[in-house]
Amino acid sequence: MIPRILIVSDVSDARSKGLAARLERRGAVVATVPLAAIAFDTGSPSGLSIPGFDGALPDAVLVRSIAAGSFEAVTRRLGVLHAFGKLSIPVWNSAQAIERCVDKSMTTFLLKNAGLPTPPTTAVEGFAMAEAVARRELPFTPLVLKPLFGAQGRGIRLIETLSDLPAEDEVDGVYYLQHYVPRPGPPYRDFRVFVCAGEVLAMMSRRGDDWITNVNRGAVPELVSGQLSVNGETELAALAIAAAAAISADFAGVDIVPAADGKLFVLEVNSMPAWSGLQSVVAVNIADAIADALLKFLADRPTDRPEGAAARPYRLTAPANS
Repeated sequence: MIPRILIVSDVSDARSKGLAARLERRGAVVATVPLAAIAFDTGSPSGLSIPGFDGALPDAVLVRSIAAGSFEAVTRRLGVLHAFGKLSIPVWNSAQAIERCVDKSMTTFLLKNAGLPTPPTTAVEGFAMAEAVARRELPFTPLVLKPLFGAQGRGIRLIETLSDLPAEDEVDGVYYLQHYVPRPGPPYRDFRVFVCAGEVLAMMSRRGDDWITNVNRGAVPELVSGQLSVNGETELAALAIAAAAAISADFAGVDIVPAADGKLFVLEVNSMPAWSGLQSVVAVNIADAIADALLKFLADRPTDRPEGAAARPYRLTAPANS
């Protein structure tokens, strides 16, 4: 059977094109469609209408990016991904995993619940509650304020005094406050580990003069080799794999920071990670590895369809209690 892969992306960038090309070289039929173009349609057998699929469904969905939009628009787009899951279509990453990663407070909750080392964090609503947290914590440690929804280091602030707390309208009324992890610097370093299908594909360190070490803020990607002991690299890989599993992410970019004493802390899990910086310093081709992992997953996946049978246009999964 020739697998039909739907890549969900709101932009036709090099990474999306690279993924499509790698999948096609391996014999898959690929279409790249933005989520905004996929409709809920009760006139369709599956309930979804996907441009280019003539009423049929893909064998798998690979989510590269989701465009920003109104609360209603983003809710509907995530609903489409939930619908694919309801139709038993594998989605890398699932709507649930994406929602868990987008909401930093839920990410932190799941990391802590899984027993992984992550900095002490409090997420509250309203200035009064944030001020109470700051009064309690600031005598002992600076705090890092992060947007609940955000990426690439945008909107992050260091809170060292009560006067550093922004007004509610600057943070949409939500304060995600995390203990600052002290580390040597400048230059400062952290690690990005790319996990796919339960394995580490590649890892890099990011070196920068700013304590926020994102590549798009000027940090320089470097090989991890030589910066950690063998045991340190093993621990880094194990933490990243466990973090991705805690979020139920099929592939993810896991951000890990080393404290001054060498202890590693998991900061974030990214369900739609970029990899340009990582690709610039590692030998493995990230797009090739993702394509191989997804197609292997499909090949190994149990199916109730007899060999050579025509593809069903849709498949519904009944609730467990029906």
